[in-house]
Amino acid sequence: MATRKKHPDRPIKTTHPLRLFTGSANPALAQEVAKALGAPLGKCTTTRLPDSEIHVIVDEPVRDDDVFIIQSCSAPVNDHLMELLLYVDAFRRASAHSITVVVPYFPYARQERMARGREAISAKVVATTMESLGVDRVLFMDIHAPAIQGFFNIPVDPLTAVHVLSAPFKRRKKLLKQAVVVAPDEGRVKLAGKYAQALDVPLVLMHKRRMDFRETKTTHVVGDIEGKIPIVIDDIIAGGSVLDQVGALLQAGAVPEIHLAITHGILTESAMSRLDRPEIAELLVTNTVPAGPARRHPKVKVCSIAQVLADAIDRIHCGTSIGDLLGR
Repeated sequence: MATRKKHPDRPIKTTHPLRLFTGSANPALAQEVAKALGAPLGKCTTTRLPDSEIHVIVDEPVRDDDVFIIQSCSAPVNDHLMELLLYVDAFRRASAHSITVVVPYFPYARQERMARGREAISAKVVATTMESLGVDRVLFMDIHAPAIQGFFNIPVDPLTAVHVLSAPFKRRKKLLKQAVVVAPDEGRVKLAGKYAQALDVPLVLMHKRRMDFRETKTTHVVGDIEGKIPIVIDDIIAGGSVLDQVGALLQAGAVPEIHLAITHGILTESAMSRLDRPEIAELLVTNTVPAGPARRHPKVKVCSIAQVLADAIDRIHCGTSIGDLLGR
């Protein structure tokens, strides 16, 4: 059985070998993580049956090993979530020592509370199911509702892509002299503050009202935006409603050169036509979800979070701190 390279500064403190696996959601990201760790991906097989059921099997022994399985639960969300849960069960039945699920894009994260009566708190259902199946630890990236961490009674590591998405802007000194970081709503203020601190630029806030699942309306802009170049941040871009908000920035006097840095680039069809607007300069996303046709848009630039995941996995397995990787 092949083993990973030891990090010279972090001697392994455990007698349980690290084993890295991936589901079918984003194998390219898992390959990058494996390369960064200097560890092979374990062998496992997912089969989709004619009646739409999913069958999984682990193709090699994992007894007494520390298993890390990488699986973003992007579309089709339910298929990828079910696949992950079945693998957890398979690893537990195969007597793995520990099971850590690495879910860069956590499913149902926008359904973390009851906004109205008789609604399911779907993120809580996901957390409860993972824990009941025997997951020992969870890693996710820039989750929409940080309070989801409290749904678990096991260790949860909320990783962040702030440093990954900030890096391209740090190389543009001229842009930063005129830039401000913009939070698209009150819920993103903490995340936006981290970007503003990383880039050493002011912070601006947009107030918005959500009309329904697909439509939001900006009510006003708080902060000095006159003559500034906005860098709009967010955790998820799916339908692209955040792109509709940039008009409010222009009305407030912003330079018509809008940059966006958003962790999870779901990018449905409705987002694509919005990206064609001339005031949108670029959209930076990460590879937490797999590349699709939308990623080929000339304004979309993908930044890899593989090294962040690899560092977190390595440190967790070695028993050292991951504090600087967390979104706190």
